[in-house]
Amino acid sequence: MSPPAFSLCVYCGSRTGANPAYADTARALGRHLARTGTRLIYGGGRVGLMGLVADAALAEGGTVIGVIPQSLMDREVGHQGLTELRVVQTMHERKRLMAEQSDAFLALPGGIGTFEELFEVWTWRQLGYHDKPIGLLNVEGYYDPLIAFLGHTVEQGFLSPAQHGALEVGTDPAELVQRLRHQARHAIAADDYRPI
Repeated sequence: MSPPAFSLCVYCGSRTGANPAYADTARALGRHLARTGTRLIYGGGRVGLMGLVADAALAEGGTVIGVIPQSLMDREVGHQGLTELRVVQTMHERKRLMAEQSDAFLALPGGIGTFEELFEVWTWRQLGYHDKPIGLLNVEGYYDPLIAFLGHTVEQGFLSPAQHGALEVGTDPAELVQRLRHQARHAIAADDYRPI
């Protein structure tokens, strides 16, 4: 029996942003996930970087699972062409289901929603609710200020070096996904995996 597919939860903007590299990277990530047999778990939207990464994965024959609250479906931003679209009632249900279905997490450029999702799942890891790897894809230096600030929090004693080191940062989508995949496999093999 073949092992289950690696599932990656991707957080990213519902806008495409000012730099065309953000959209290019989202498409490249989607293609890479499909070509490596990685299931994409994401917020179910059809707009912004969310829609681009999903469409790119689908175009390559990938499996894409979206999770979206009914309120956003009602505003017609739900992607109707996915492998599966799960409609839930609240944002809390959305984030819980996305986390449960995923083996690792990756944040692309985005706004406050992306920040909130990244920091929440990072907090969950710190508190021991899961041991899944977390990545930050720093496209064209988008996250440079945040990375510098996180270093500042370590210097000021509010974030331990170990907690800081739990966030994998990279600039190349394929390389970073490979790191996350390796860490997820290692965590499961070591029986450290604790579902949320």
